[in-house]
Amino acid sequence: MTRHSKLQKQVLALYRQFLRAGRDKPGFVPRIRDEFRENSRIKKTDVMHIEYLYRRGERQLEQLRDVNTKQLGSFRKKSGDL
Repeated sequence: MTRHSKLQKQVLALYRQFLRAGRDKPGFVPRIRDEFRENSRIKKTDVMHIEYLYRRGERQLEQLRDVNTKQLGSFRKKSGDL
C-alpha cells in the first residue's frame, strides 16, 4: 500500500466531502467524479496548481452545501483559447 502525502490526503478528503454533499442533489455526483477524474491527470509535482484547485474546491464545496444550490456552473477553456 502506498503512502500518501499530506496534500494527497487533503484532496481525497475533499473528494469524499464533495460526494457526501452532492448525494442529495440530482446529477451532482457524476459531475463531481468527472471533475476529479479530469484533474487527476495533473502531475503530482505541479503542487502549486494542485493547491490552487484544492482551495477552489473548498470554496465550491461551501456553495454546494448551501441548501439553495440547485446547479453547478463551470468555466472551461476552449481548445482555441489561450
